[in-house]
Amino acid sequence: MKPITGEWVDKAEGDWIAAQREARARKNPVYDAACFHAQQCAEKYLKARLEEDGIAFARTHNLINLLSLVLPIEPTWITLQPNLNALNVYCPHSFFKLLCCAGVASSRISSFQFCVVCPLAFTNRKPNQSSASA
Repeated sequence: MKPITGEWVDKAEGDWIAAQREARARKNPVYDAACFHAQQCAEKYLKARLEEDGIAFARTHNLINLLSLVLPIEPTWITLQPNLNALNVYCPHSFFKLLCCAGVASSRISSFQFCVVCPLAFTNRKPNQSSASA
C-alpha cells in the first residue's frame, strides 16, 4: 500500500471508530454524528482506493461522484451505491442542513454499514471484526 493510501485509510478508520462509538452509545447517542462519521469514513475509503491506483479526483464530498471513478477498477462496488446515496446526505455541505430535520438520522443509520464492507478492500478483516482487532 502506498503511504498516501495508508494515510487515507488511517483517517477512514478514525471516522469508523467514531461512528461506531456514537451509534453504540447507550446514553445519549448522537445518531446524526454517527452518520456524519460514517459518510466521512466512506469518502476516505473511496479516495484511498483511487489514490492507490493513481486515479486523480477533484476535491469533493460526493460519494456517488467518487464511486463513479472507482467503478472501473472495482466494478462490484456498484452494490454499494444505495448506501452511498443515503450517506451522501451527511456530507459536510449537507450536514448542517440536516441538523434541523428531526428523525432523518435514525432512519438512515443502516447506511453506515457501508463502512463494514469498504475496509475489506484494504485489510484482511472479516466483516464482524472491529477496527481494534485489525
